[in-house]
Amino acid sequence: MSHADPQVPLAVDIQDLRKSYGTHEVLKGIDLHVKAGEVIAIIGKSGSGKSTLLRCINGLEVFQHGTLTVQGQALVYDDAAAMRALRQQVGMIFQSFNLFPHLSVGDNITLAPGLVKKTPKPELQATALRLLARVGLSDKLNAFPEQLSGGQQQRVAIARALAMAPSILLCDEITSALDPELVGEVLAVVESLAQEGMTLLMVTHEMNFARKVSDRVVFMHQGLVHEVGKPDTLFANPQTPELQQFLSSLQ
Repeated sequence: MSHADPQVPLAVDIQDLRKSYGTHEVLKGIDLHVKAGEVIAIIGKSGSGKSTLLRCINGLEVFQHGTLTVQGQALVYDDAAAMRALRQQVGMIFQSFNLFPHLSVGDNITLAPGLVKKTPKPELQATALRLLARVGLSDKLNAFPEQLSGGQQQRVAIARALAMAPSILLCDEITSALDPELVGEVLAVVESLAQEGMTLLMVTHEMNFARKVSDRVVFMHQGLVHEVGKPDTLFANPQTPELQQFLSSLQ
């Protein structure tokens, strides 16, 4: 997909975004433009603002300055209806799986569409089965989270995010709480979503995965987008000492 193609609409358009907690400025003027269907990997040291940026995109964090537009709609915090519409467009998966322990896998997946979209019950059940098949867990509809491995729970969390039929999926270090042998099964699901054309923004420390799956890699440093490029170029030929140092620290 060519980034120069003006025909492809912007899924996320961020201009001069600034976010502070008290006097501590976490995002110091972010510019980022993501086309529909693009897969963006966001890398950088802990504390560089990566998670905060994702949380601004789905309205979990309030920013103080700049503009953030999702699917052509500007983020308006004091408009509850607009925020609900935004959250239906933008799915988010977190480092911790955040499943409801007292609900079955099927009920975890169908809770939000049942409440928010008032989807009828038979349709919800069909959706849950379809999405569980999608993440390779067809036989787990009636299981409870505690009966699943971490990798399985995270795949259920992906299915739950997909149940709202979002046009954009945000993944925040979704493998960092997993045992190493379970990481692959979760990343395989994300890769298949990328291949299907889902717009993805993922904060990750899995560099091989970022290289393999993303269209562009965004390197954040101290609250700014420091370098952006195609994975091959960015990893092979970092332009700044900060990125060179970050990549060498991962060896």
